[in-house]
Amino acid sequence: MANALISTPWLKGGLVASLMLTVAACEQLENIGAGAEATPHSEGPALPLLGGATEERDVEAPEIFQKTETGLWDGRPSLGGVWVAHPDVTDPERVIIRNETNGKFVIGALFRRERDNPGPALQVSSDAAEELGMLAGSPATLNVVALRREAAPVAPPATTDFDAPVEIAATPLETDPIAGAAAAIAAAEAVTPAPVATPAPAPVPTPAAAPASSLAKPFIQIGIFSVEENANNTATSLRQDGMSATVLAQNSQGKPFWRVIVGPAPTAADRAAILDKVKALGFTDAYFVSN
Repeated sequence: MANALISTPWLKGGLVASLMLTVAACEQLENIGAGAEATPHSEGPALPLLGGATEERDVEAPEIFQKTETGLWDGRPSLGGVWVAHPDVTDPERVIIRNETNGKFVIGALFRRERDNPGPALQVSSDAAEELGMLAGSPATLNVVALRREAAPVAPPATTDFDAPVEIAATPLETDPIAGAAAAIAAAEAVTPAPVATPAPAPVPTPAAAPASSLAKPFIQIGIFSVEENANNTATSLRQDGMSATVLAQNSQGKPFWRVIVGPAPTAADRAAILDKVKALGFTDAYFVSN
């Protein structure tokens, strides 16, 4: 997306101040959108689980975070994929971001920004702006709501009523089935098939086991991406720097997104060293996650 010429005084100030912005990612955040410790949805009770199959799905959690305010992309490319930042954020969250102007939305991350930066409260990354249809330097009204994972029962497959009577039409056989079967067996025995060599089964490679880790959060999240190619390119770049990067494909409210994580780190010292290395590469919003 091409950079736009910005003439508004406060917007120029925002560009200068944003050079010093560091979006602080809290290391105490559990994996964004985790289901085990998720806050229940405030709009109604969770569906009862009756022992059947269940699946995890995203629900909006406005009691955790919800803002409808003006957001701005300053026109510069940014690392970390899809994210927004707001001064009222305490911990990083996974959120759904809606552009109230055109109805577009995207799943991304939410971080904290400094209050003394001029301009709109919501700072928008370049990837988020592209997905939301925002132009550089043009503020847009955004609705940002936190997401949480909850388990929901899966509807059982449709079954057939076997008690209902089914009318079967009788069709007379033109030939004696016993005689026909005997003739077929005799014809088959008259032909001696050539022996067929059975190939030896190919050895099944044993997957390499992930290194054991005693840490509650052994992984480092690099970013959330709305374009799979961008996530894969980021992971490839990290692997070339000697890190074990993985791309996780996920879906929320019909919107696919891809998370890039590095790890697991076996010890706290290793994890701290990896985080320092990741931030030195420009991923300053990286933080610890459980998976």
